[in-house]
Amino acid sequence: MPAQNSTTEVSTQDQHVRTIFAILEGEQEADLLLRNLHILDVHSENVYPGTLLVHNERIIALSPDESIVRYRESFDGEGLYAIPGLIDAHLHFESQLAHPAAFGEAIVPSGTTTVFGETLDFASAAGAEAVEAARALFAEHHKLPYRLYAFAPGKKSAPEITEAMLAMDPVIGLGELAHLSYMTGDADDFRKSALGRANAGFVNCHWGVTSLSDMLLNYMPAIGVDNNHDVWNEADIEKSIRYGLNTQIKFGVGSPEVIRTMLRAIVKRRWPAENFQLCADNISVDRVLRQGHIDWVISLAVEMGMPPIQAIKMGTLYAARSFHKDRDLGSLSPGRFADIVLTDSLSKINPRYVFKGGKLVAKDRRLLEPVGIDYSVLAKRPRPGLDDLRPEQLDLTPLELSADGTRAKVLLFDVYGRGHLKFAQEVWVPVRDGAVVPELDGVRLNRISVVQRYADGARHTVNGLFKGVSIDRGAVATFWPAPSAYFVVVGSDSTEMCANLRELDRLVGGCVVTEDGEVRAVLPLDFYGVMADMDLAELVEATRSIDDALAKLGHHNEGEPVVNKLLTLFISLDRFGFMK
Repeated sequence: MPAQNSTTEVSTQDQHVRTIFAILEGEQEADLLLRNLHILDVHSENVYPGTLLVHNERIIALSPDESIVRYRESFDGEGLYAIPGLIDAHLHFESQLAHPAAFGEAIVPSGTTTVFGETLDFASAAGAEAVEAARALFAEHHKLPYRLYAFAPGKKSAPEITEAMLAMDPVIGLGELAHLSYMTGDADDFRKSALGRANAGFVNCHWGVTSLSDMLLNYMPAIGVDNNHDVWNEADIEKSIRYGLNTQIKFGVGSPEVIRTMLRAIVKRRWPAENFQLCADNISVDRVLRQGHIDWVISLAVEMGMPPIQAIKMGTLYAARSFHKDRDLGSLSPGRFADIVLTDSLSKINPRYVFKGGKLVAKDRRLLEPVGIDYSVLAKRPRPGLDDLRPEQLDLTPLELSADGTRAKVLLFDVYGRGHLKFAQEVWVPVRDGAVVPELDGVRLNRISVVQRYADGARHTVNGLFKGVSIDRGAVATFWPAPSAYFVVVGSDSTEMCANLRELDRLVGGCVVTEDGEVRAVLPLDFYGVMADMDLAELVEATRSIDDALAKLGHHNEGEPVVNKLLTLFISLDRFGFMK
């Protein structure tokens, strides 16, 4: 059988090379000629006028002699700049709540033609069904208007699931390893690392630069980890590149200042751009529609002083090279996929036309055709777990009382606490008439409760104060199943918060806003509690309905939709030990 496969492959490749030769000799037709372009050559960092000849999804010639070559179609590039399709080097598929097709509706019109995606929370949420669920998620990935390269879970799932997913298409390596468990010598982490190395794939990491000793930081690069996105500031970046890691600059998490802090450091220190790739990490589709994706961060980098071509290379060639995909992606050279963005500026990317494999897929920030992939097989039935939840379990009780009984120590959680501020702090607040007052430095705060969904014995709850959502009345709650099934509810009254949680408990997962026990807005996440069974328009409408309902309750939101902000809490709640 191996000999037969080898013979078949050689025959296929023989036909391919003869076809290319025949096209360049004018004996056969190419698929497409894109003319009237100003082409960015990322290798020489020059722009030149020219044409691109495309056949079988790939560029096969630069500025061919049009008196010789023949082609089925031509496209007038209107004198626009042609740059390589943009690449998101690290994205958590679950974080934007959209399934891959709906996500494509948002990112492709922004010029993104390739995504390197993590699946760890999806796999963890699916539990024993993870392998089959992943197969269903990936089954028709070739129909997507962007290229998808995925990673098997490096954490939150059993090694057996990791091993099975490493054998799947389009999985190319091991997803981010967990610094909090490998630092203890966790056997499962060792096994997953071994599987990633034996598979000869790539290994991503959440390096732990903000929490581990310099000694332990040696471990991941020493075992061959390729990429790191766990950087937040200048010192983190310097350490990451010194340890030889491809350093992914993320813009989808933390406060809006995080990405500016990192770009400012790169420009100030004049670090070579080849060290860096651009990634969202976690981002909402609503933010992509309002602000952009990789196109936006390239433009921001230029605005902050980076030369435009260097900024573009971080979102194209350097991202492709970090995964050894630069023979397929990242430049407009013969042999590469014809993933092309036509823009009227190199300093402020404005995708007028977007091509994937030579096919026009988006024009003027609109996807031209619906994707048409049905993911409904992933929808699950709700499994409630809060039947015995009581309002008093959500009461704010002190960790400690002052000697005179006028102050109480409580937990304070900050939605923007990851990376640049402390996520959870112990603070002193007033006590009046024997009750804890949710007020810090004269500012009234909402309360937050972290509630275990499925209790085996006493239900685990953590109650505190919260910065990030401020409502005068009502409550809002979200749920996340991975690695443990927990709710987060924000409000000011335990009875209202409990009623809200009971409404959300009727769903597989999602977000619910209530007032006086009545549902004001709901976003269901039917795919294992992490993805919505909706197209882009439906998902955006649902997320905005949450924000609109909260606005009526007194909240003024900025940046990401509230549901996405709240869901990022689960990352830190898990990391800092607030979930069992």
